[in-house]
Amino acid sequence: MENNRAKMHEYWQRNVRILLILLGLWFAVSYVFGILLVDQLNQIRLGGFKLGFWFAQQGSIYFFVLIIFIYVWLMNRLDREYDVNEE
Repeated sequence: MENNRAKMHEYWQRNVRILLILLGLWFAVSYVFGILLVDQLNQIRLGGFKLGFWFAQQGSIYFFVLIIFIYVWLMNRLDREYDVNEE
């Protein structure tokens, strides 16, 4: 019983670590690239649009969707590792 509790505690620690890393990356893309570095990124063009504008308007949304798929993939792997998967 105690071994199972320790195993689940480790599982949730790893889950929270994955969440914090992915949310940190999303913050970097949406806030840092879209707001703080917008002037520097606007020197580069992507599809006819300034890159800073693109990150602020669309890039952070695309990155968020990508993060969802990465999270699902990582959590499925973690679930199988700790034998808590739903399959």
